[in-house]
Amino acid sequence: MLNLSKVETAGELFNVANGVKSQAEADEFFEAYVLYCMEAGDSREVAENKVRQNLGYVAGYYDDETRARIEKLYKCEHPIFGPIADGKPTPEKTFQMGVDFASK
Repeated sequence: MLNLSKVETAGELFNVANGVKSQAEADEFFEAYVLYCMEAGDSREVAENKVRQNLGYVAGYYDDETRARIEKLYKCEHPIFGPIADGKPTPEKTFQMGVDFASK
């Protein structure tokens, strides 16, 4: 089982997630990350949702290939833009989505 207690930043955490080479490693990382969130008081359901949103969000800063791989391995998607399989929004649509999200 992976130990994430020494990971100090979101960037370090994503580097571990991004470095996996197989579905089995991704499943192990996902479980460790969920348990890490649960130690902070989250229920399993909340922790799994949080992990998927975090991974999907950070993957959005990477190239499309990395994003697609992360979304597949961790069964996640960007929490605002949705899955990369649906395509990237235009800059104008991205701006409007940000405005809509902020107004909620």
